[in-house]
Formats: sequence, structure tokens, C-alpha cells
Amino acid sequence: MKLLLDLGNTRLKWAVADAGEWILRGAVAWEEDVSAVLAQAWGDLDSPERVLGASVVDAAREVQIERVMAEIFGQQVEWVRTAAEACGVRIAYADPQRLGVDRFLAMVAAHAVEEVPCVLAGIGTALTLDALAANGQHLGGLIAPGPLLMQHSLLGATARVRPEHPGVIRDLADNTADAVVSGCWQAVAALIERFAANVAKQSSRPQRLLLDGGDAAALLPLLGMPAELGADSVLRGLGVWAASHPAYPSS
Repeated sequence: MKLLLDLGNTRLKWAVADAGEWILRGAVAWEEDVSAVLAQAWGDLDSPERVLGASVVDAAREVQIERVMAEIFGQQVEWVRTAAEACGVRIAYADPQRLGVDRFLAMVAAHAVEEVPCVLAGIGTALTLDALAANGQHLGGLIAPGPLLMQHSLLGATARVRPEHPGVIRDLADNTADAVVSGCWQAVAALIERFAANVAKQSSRPQRLLLDGGDAAALLPLLGMPAELGADSVLRGLGVWAASHPAYPSS
């Protein structure tokens, strides 16, 4: 049995995997009492054989989770970091450590399912875009604000853009609230479409467009091209990593 941890900017997601199947899963937001929530969720679990974690948060939160793991299970966390090449995926960055492990593991998960050209879009606090060739070669990517961060940035940097009510997404907005929401969400959709179209020019094979992240489902209807919703790509990538790396030293 393995315990898989995805430490994202907004929350920690986890899954318990046994014989390749998830038998339990959950999430906790960082503003909650993380230690108490996890202690309750894991209180009746047997100690896992391994605990693997992927993190895009600061060292203090990683230490917090390490302490929780030691207290509940007496286990150490194996922190998976981005590798230049692993699980059939080869990173385009000259310094692979500069690529977020969430992006790396999402590519690992996608490549393990089907070896076809892929565009992966992570829609959360940040928008991340990556292109993956059928042979596992990472072609590069982009990073931009996610739709909600874009909205917050706009409102924080302007004096007169002060919506009086929550907006809704429209093609043509006739009020400030709708204009802000629609502009930000459609900007993200347009960037994804442009990125996918540019990547498609480099391959004669059809590509998959995979969306994941907290805002992926809301964004999907705005796209003018076929796309699929992924789910828990980082956790699934951790599962693939664990199967191909029997032992990985903690850092």
C-alpha cells in the first residue's frame, strides 16, 4: 500500500493506492487545520509501505507534512523531484529542476496512458501549458496566471474596476462584473487554443488536449476545440513513478 501526496498551491490532495488501485482519497485546503484533518482521515489506516510526495509549495509546508507523517505512521516522505528523464518522459528544460514537478508528473501520467502527442493544460492558481510528443519528448511550455488569479490581479491594480456583484461569463458583456470575469476566462481559453494550434503544426498526428486542475471543468465549455478533462494527474503520475522506482531517497 502506498500513500501519494500532491502539495499544490491551494490544497493538499492525497490517495491511498493498493495493487494499482485507489482505495481511498481526499483533500484538505491549506487554510484548514491540516494536521487535524489528516489525522482524522488516516487514523484507521495501516501504515503504508511507502509515502511519495510531490510539492510546489514552500519548505515550511513540506516540513509540516513530514511531521504529520512521522506522528501518524512513523514514516518518511519520499519527495519526488523533476528528473531530466524518467518513465519515458524527457524534459526540454536545460535545468530540469526549474520545471515544476506537477507539470512533470502530469506528463508522466499522460504518457503512461497513451503514447500520442499531447497538450497538457493545468488550470489552477497558475495556468501551465506543456507539449509532449508521442515518444515522450517534452517540447516546452508556457506559464500564465489562472483565470481567478487574473481577476484578482486586475481588481487589485485598478482603481475604478470595482464590480458590485459576481460576474458571469458572456461572449459580449454589458456590465463591468461580467466584463472582468468574461475577459479573464476567455483570455485563458484563447491562450490554450493558440498554444495547442501551434503545437499541432509540428506533428502530423492528432493530439490530445488534456485539462486538469481546480478550474478545468469550468473552462472546458469555453474551448473551441476538442478537449478532455483529466483528474488528479499529479497523483497518477506519482503512482507511475512509484511503480518504476522501487526506492527513492527522501530529500
